[in-house]
Amino acid sequence: MRKSVLLKFLLVLTLLALALSACTAPATPASPAEAEEPAAAEPAEAEPAVEEEPAAAADGKTLILATTTSTQDSGLLDVLLPMYTEETGVKVNVLAVGTGEALKLGEDGNADVLLVHARAKEDAFMEAKHGVRREDVMYNDFIIVGPESDPAGIKGLSAVDAFKKIAKSKSKFVSRGDDSGTHTKEKSIWTKAEIEPAGDWYISAGDSMGAVLTMSNEQDAYTLSDRATYLSRTKEGLKLVILSEGDKSLLNPYGVIAVNPEKGPQIQNDLANQFIDWIIAVPTQEKIAEFGKAEFGNSLFFPDSQAWKDAQPK
Repeated sequence: MRKSVLLKFLLVLTLLALALSACTAPATPASPAEAEEPAAAEPAEAEPAVEEEPAAAADGKTLILATTTSTQDSGLLDVLLPMYTEETGVKVNVLAVGTGEALKLGEDGNADVLLVHARAKEDAFMEAKHGVRREDVMYNDFIIVGPESDPAGIKGLSAVDAFKKIAKSKSKFVSRGDDSGTHTKEKSIWTKAEIEPAGDWYISAGDSMGAVLTMSNEQDAYTLSDRATYLSRTKEGLKLVILSEGDKSLLNPYGVIAVNPEKGPQIQNDLANQFIDWIIAVPTQEKIAEFGKAEFGNSLFFPDSQAWKDAQPK
């Protein structure tokens, strides 16, 4: 009896020991493969493909040039700018607008360099410290063009006398109307003629030189144009003829201006100065002198930089 009780007591102790052992057993360790699995289970993110860009763009070398429409419409920039990019690796983003708008883009810090043609406005721009460097580049001239029938009878007259006859006869006249260099010149002629143009005969287009020539052609109207854009458009079927030219007041000089870098960190003054140095240099001036000769028998623009003048025989 006592032996039986003892055996039962030992059996109970054994069962209790086994139960306690099961409760405190450690978790099964992960295998080396399983331990590394979480890292391997997540596929590594593929690095995004980097698009290759031209060297100039990759370096941030894109110059913003605000310029008058005549340099664009005449085709001059199509000749010059690819050479500049090839020589320097700098791309050029062209904003072809009227001179007034180009100067405003510079004033607002939205361009690095300007190529414009309204000397009084350029001087005011420099005096207001919006620009830090201005150089003469080239010149051509303005001309008064109109229908071959010449209803106002202005052929051979000075610019002022031609405008007086156009106004007196109320012959159609299309104005740029865009505060461009051409529009500025036109307004100065009306002022000298002591006329405030108004009426159905006077059409303010608010458009580029090329567009104004097309409009004048369609309406048999007169207009003031730079010679380069006019000649380039004659290749496209323009029927207007030159009726007044050679007046000293119709001289049309172009200047290049570096925008003041104090306008903000976006202004690339180093590139602006590089472009100015390039466009006023003798080799580029020679290209300007040649532009148009093959097609029209005469230059559309004439070199005018100081470097060019200094290189000419005395």
